[in-house]
Amino acid sequence: MGVLTMKPILSIFLLFIPTVVIAEPATNIAWTPDALNFVKQGNLNKGKKLAETCSGCHGEKGISQMDAFPSLAGQLATYTYKQLRDYADNKRTHMLMNSVAAGLSEQDSADLAIWFESLPEAKNKVKIEVLEKAEVLVAKGNGKKIIPPCFTCHGSKGQGERQDIPALAGQQVEYFINTLTEYKTGVRHNDVYSRMRLISEQLSEEDIKQLAQYYYQLKK
Repeated sequence: MGVLTMKPILSIFLLFIPTVVIAEPATNIAWTPDALNFVKQGNLNKGKKLAETCSGCHGEKGISQMDAFPSLAGQLATYTYKQLRDYADNKRTHMLMNSVAAGLSEQDSADLAIWFESLPEAKNKVKIEVLEKAEVLVAKGNGKKIIPPCFTCHGSKGQGERQDIPALAGQQVEYFINTLTEYKTGVRHNDVYSRMRLISEQLSEEDIKQLAQYYYQLKK
């Protein structure tokens, strides 16, 4: 009788025991000293040759003429390399880039990354707008929403910091908005420790639009 009574109680108890979920890593890239050195030693000449096939979307000198595609000129080589490998590993999704990156070796990716980093970044000639929300987010963040100041990671001039934090100065507006929106909705999820997903979830559409314009008109 005791055993029969305990069975339904045990079944209910098991429902409240949290299941262990082994989540897929956001990226397969681990920035060891060897990995950093590998990217640093990418071949400029080979990268230049490979980049000829990229010019249709990213521009002949790495500065995109189409707002939906990012400019890559002056971007940190480690960041570009990581994105290419994430595309190849399907850690980041894009109809075109997944197939392109799948055809690149790790060496090709390093060569391309070094080549784009060597190019002068975009110097956009635009009327400077006063973007109060963006300026506050960049300089101070938002303590109530637990949003850190953008400059702490991306630099005071949008130049990027560390190995997986991109330069933002001069980046295309539409691409910037799409990127933050994809983080906000979880479509993009190759950010380590979910950093950008957590931040983007707290940003309004107006915040994102202002940040996009702010960095587009910013020069390193």
